[in-house]
Amino acid sequence: MSATTTRNIGILAMDIYFPSTFVSQQDLELYDGVSEGKYTKGLGQTNMSYCGDREDIVSMCMNALKQLMEKYNIDYNSIGRLEVGTETIIDKSKSIKTALMSLFQESGNFNVEGVDTYNACYGGTSAMFNSVQWMESSYWDGRNAIVITGDIAVYAKGNARPTGGCGVVAMLIGPNAPLVMECGLRGVHMENAYDFYKPDLKSEYPYVDGKLSIECYLRALDRCYSLYKRSFESKYVGCAPFSLESADYCVFHSPYNRLVQKSLGRMAYLDYILSGSPEERVKSCYRSFFAEFDGIGLTNESYGNPKLDTASLKASENEYKAKVLPSTTLAKELGNCYSGSVYASILSLLTNVQNLNGKRVLVFSYGSGLASTLFSFVGNYNNNNNNNNDSGKTTSSIVEKCNINERLQQRIKQTPEEFEKAMEMREESCKKQISQGTIYNPIDSIKFISKGSYYLDKIDDKLIRYYQQQQQQSSL
Repeated sequence: MSATTTRNIGILAMDIYFPSTFVSQQDLELYDGVSEGKYTKGLGQTNMSYCGDREDIVSMCMNALKQLMEKYNIDYNSIGRLEVGTETIIDKSKSIKTALMSLFQESGNFNVEGVDTYNACYGGTSAMFNSVQWMESSYWDGRNAIVITGDIAVYAKGNARPTGGCGVVAMLIGPNAPLVMECGLRGVHMENAYDFYKPDLKSEYPYVDGKLSIECYLRALDRCYSLYKRSFESKYVGCAPFSLESADYCVFHSPYNRLVQKSLGRMAYLDYILSGSPEERVKSCYRSFFAEFDGIGLTNESYGNPKLDTASLKASENEYKAKVLPSTTLAKELGNCYSGSVYASILSLLTNVQNLNGKRVLVFSYGSGLASTLFSFVGNYNNNNNNNNDSGKTTSSIVEKCNINERLQQRIKQTPEEFEKAMEMREESCKKQISQGTIYNPIDSIKFISKGSYYLDKIDDKLIRYYQQQQQQSSL
């Protein structure tokens, strides 16, 4: 198949790997001595996935890849590109992708393009775009691509710690997909900002300016929305102007769910502001909510404005329930997966909405520092799938094989004390691993690692990492 005959490139198959242990946000509220509802209502979170020192980003990516290949019966020789999007850096030179090639060894397929790409939470989106554009180019050899994206998000003790989480999403990318990336529609915004960054290579913890981070996120959303709107109206000349009405579902990068709610509210406000002059906005369905804010528009005064935030949430309340809530399951249960966050939300949407055929899914991807894009997928079930894998022609196959809801129920709830112990364990691990000449043996138990899954066995005196597969049935 040549690049000129490539059609409907998008997501053929998906899965997610997450640790079996989690902590309740409600329990953390009590443990931290904060007001009731601060994490559950204030942040909008339910539980948080975490791991000790037996799991790292390499083992989690290996498990995500292994699950995808096995569940969908994918031939390793059918893969021509493998790219990893992450911000969890454990080596300043060797990519995680090189470690994943160990799973290709038995097949003999070493002709696999791609390495790692990162910028905070945006790496997975860059990897996705690279894979799609590779398939649209003259360099494509007819094989499919895989994108692995996710992170282990941990924070120092304090207000930010409940916004952590972890998980890694694996996606098979190819033509004739049931979820197709919409060609030629993007809004991109990039700028230099220090809202969230990790300059200390001896620590997993980021430096975060919370107020600036929210402002950067929403400003990026403003710019991306405006540019996507322009792109949409240029492509679909003669159609109604782009607005929230043009999208059936909206998916957002989710540091925490309350910001997702505010983001949809911001889109409603954008629809109002971009509908024309104050005189022309009289016809807007949002006028009763936003008329008093005509004077501030999209200026800095509109960010962190409590009255505008309240109005935006109220204006978009029904649209949130219909267009966004179905995509929030994993984000609420796992916490922030950083690079994998927005794709975990897509997987949640597939799980909760049975039929996406012909539906437009608007996706906002954001990575601090900053990089952001608004793009879209469209459900496409009327296709001829000629790929030699068991990906199926509709997203129902993905839902069945991922079995998200049952897997979430099978996890093991841990106490806040056990969670804190795991965080201390990871801190000590970071300190010890930087010393050449010292062998590091992880101390966390492997009893919660599921049978067949990879885990970190040791780091030798040359800082080479060794992984093993769990041979015993876990406590799941």
